[in-house]
Amino acid sequence: MEVSVFNIKGEDTGRKVSLNDTVFGIEPNDHAIYLDVKQYLANQRQGTHKAKGRSEVAGSTRKLGRQKGGGGARPGDIKSPVRVGGGRVFGPVPRDYSFKLNKKVKQLARKSALSYKAQNNLITVVDQIDFAAPKTKDMIALTQNLQLTDKKPLIILANGNKNVYLSARNLPKVNVVTVSELNTYAVLNAKTLVLTEEAVAAVEQILKA
Repeated sequence: MEVSVFNIKGEDTGRKVSLNDTVFGIEPNDHAIYLDVKQYLANQRQGTHKAKGRSEVAGSTRKLGRQKGGGGARPGDIKSPVRVGGGRVFGPVPRDYSFKLNKKVKQLARKSALSYKAQNNLITVVDQIDFAAPKTKDMIALTQNLQLTDKKPLIILANGNKNVYLSARNLPKVNVVTVSELNTYAVLNAKTLVLTEEAVAAVEQILKA
């Protein structure tokens, strides 16, 4: 698959770049995508939730009523789960939500997500993206020139660029990542992808195996 290469002014350079079919043209595997996104979201959870059980709630252990003859259930202490302010039964406790996922499954998921974008013509290739200084208006101009203002773009760079990152930081719909940070969730969460030529080569180098 070939796509045109643009500059940051949105002008067609007249050159084309060929996207490797082993990365951008495979038959997408939805289950691999599901597993990879599930793992990514699970890893974002802090798992610090906590509720107090009856042994942790402050209060006396004095029996509040007689064992028999009250006309109801046998009363316990004030920390009983059935009483207001008592402990919680089977409440949440701190835990780790992360789980292992095979490297090949994660690789398949990323290639599947990229292939979905390629199939729907949602990949734009730019010769290079670099700003002299971190300015939000420069990033806004870039998205306007590429006609991506309302398309929630994910900008993928081959290497980190502080000026580009800071220029996009105040734009809620624009996200900037490097190839090493690229993940399935970020690709699917974006409506369109913007890659530099170096980023295309780097992505193919990592995922072509």
